[in-house]
Amino acid sequence: MNALKEVTIETIKKLPDNCTIDDIMYEIDFVAQVYEGLDDANKGKVITTDELLAKVKSWGR
Repeated sequence: MNALKEVTIETIKKLPDNCTIDDIMYEIDFVAQVYEGLDDANKGKVITTDELLAKVKSWGR
């Protein structure tokens, strides 16, 4: 079983029994985004903090 699938299953198992489908979908999306970010970082697809701050600043215009 691949790591993403294993982590996703373990994350869902840790949710309370009364969780909603929205709770489950949120957790699945979060895990997927973390893995996507790690994959990007491993591929060198990163920006500096200054570049990030400049991007965020431009959103307000």
